[in-house]
Amino acid sequence: MVGYAFMGRVHSQAWRSAAAFFDLPLRPVMAALSGRDAARVTAAAAKLGWAAVETDWKDLVHRDDVQLVDVCTPGDSHAEIAIAALEAGRHVLCEKPLANTVAEAEAMAEAAGRARARGVRSMVGFNYRRVPALAYARELVRAGRLGQIRHVRAQYLQDWIVDPAFPLVWRLRRERAGSGALGDIGAHIVDAAQYVTDDLLAGVSAITETFVRERPLPEGTGRGEVTVDDAALFIGRFRGGALASFEATRFAAGRKNALRLEVNGSLGSLAFDFESMNELWFHDHAGDAAEAGFRRILVTEPGHPYAGAWWPPGHALGYEHTFTHQAADLLQAVAAGADPLPSFADGLQVQRVLAAVEESAANESRWTPVPG
Repeated sequence: MVGYAFMGRVHSQAWRSAAAFFDLPLRPVMAALSGRDAARVTAAAAKLGWAAVETDWKDLVHRDDVQLVDVCTPGDSHAEIAIAALEAGRHVLCEKPLANTVAEAEAMAEAAGRARARGVRSMVGFNYRRVPALAYARELVRAGRLGQIRHVRAQYLQDWIVDPAFPLVWRLRRERAGSGALGDIGAHIVDAAQYVTDDLLAGVSAITETFVRERPLPEGTGRGEVTVDDAALFIGRFRGGALASFEATRFAAGRKNALRLEVNGSLGSLAFDFESMNELWFHDHAGDAAEAGFRRILVTEPGHPYAGAWWPPGHALGYEHTFTHQAADLLQAVAAGADPLPSFADGLQVQRVLAAVEESAANESRWTPVPG
């Protein structure tokens, strides 16, 4: 694994726990962790369970005991690391968004295609696909329970940078992060909406805003410019005709990790909020009008996606479990010689949506097609 901060800790937990709960054809061995600071990466490896350390990711990629490389770094290094790993014959899991630009994402998808012909697999880490409630929502949509999809509403609301004294961390710098709330959390709701509806966005009209334009430097000396968006709002239309609205902001005071999705169809509706992640709300419009309304489904039964591997019904899962599901799915695909999902091509498609949003926002919210 390359990187050991927030995502590195979560991914480490997933690799440690996957084989303990899922019957896997391959068992992950946490061979080596890479980071630039020798003291810090050594301490992280000891804490997180990695057997060895490397201070240069290039050395990690070419270790004889490494067969899969997990990329948990900021977006500006995704393309270089992932492409090098694929060319070295290593399977790759790369955190989202796939890259900082469409050009980088295209290069990664092309490298993944070449590697696939040699049996080398790749996957982008949209972990919310592995929330049991959202995976079950997709099953209901695909089974026709909602009928024709007409409206989609997606939000991702956080509040961790509301304070203008919060420092200028890497996520607020375009050269490191690519974009702000749009790429960091907007990418998640784009993928989640497309995954649940089994459809893709065809075009968007957008606005973005940066509310706090300067922040204290993390080193404590002076201030620096915020070069990414703080919030992004856009409307869209799916290829199947459904209308959609998306909102991604890190300025929703009081909202910690509110990824919300509502899907309205001709026969019913679904609603989900990650802050109550074990619940899915379902309205069957064919029912008696006198008893109409949403009903709560507690998605913890053994027959629900992923839930049967864990605890008895009603015993809730949490954020970290989605990454364990992701690791298990990837290992099962690699063992079967199958292409894991979401692929780098899927990650590229989301990147094209993000680019269309930025293009629209830069051109007075002009309607902007998403390339096919």
